[in-house]
Amino acid sequence: MSEIFGVVGAGTMGNGIAQVAARAGFEVVMRDVADDFLARGMSAIDKSLQRDVDKERLTAEEKQSIIGRIKTTTHTADLREAFIVVEAVTEDLQVKIDLFKALDGITNSNAILASNTSSISITKLGAVTKRPDRVIGMHFM
Repeated sequence: MSEIFGVVGAGTMGNGIAQVAARAGFEVVMRDVADDFLARGMSAIDKSLQRDVDKERLTAEEKQSIIGRIKTTTHTADLREAFIVVEAVTEDLQVKIDLFKALDGITNSNAILASNTSSISITKLGAVTKRPDRVIGMHFM
């Protein structure tokens, strides 16, 4: 099974999720619609990890290793090998439906598709896939 952890959305929630997954040792693919969003997300991760280096919770080498486990992309297809993909995009039902349809078409049928939504029905998102039993809500705070 793949050890690739996919994240869609490089904003506050997405980059935080990517950072947690990379710190846990997973190879992360973080996807967003534009390179500048990805750059901002990586900058936020860098700053967060640097705070931990400054507080001696993390070495500079560990920080670089964590950052090295995060790859960025604007292509949804680059998530095809992920064992899980967590979406953290705007709270817009149609945007999420379109994304879940796309992810369903490219990821392995055993992959888990997760949503970080705080208000949209997971059942509605699962219904647009061929794997509603593998669609979950996964709320990060």
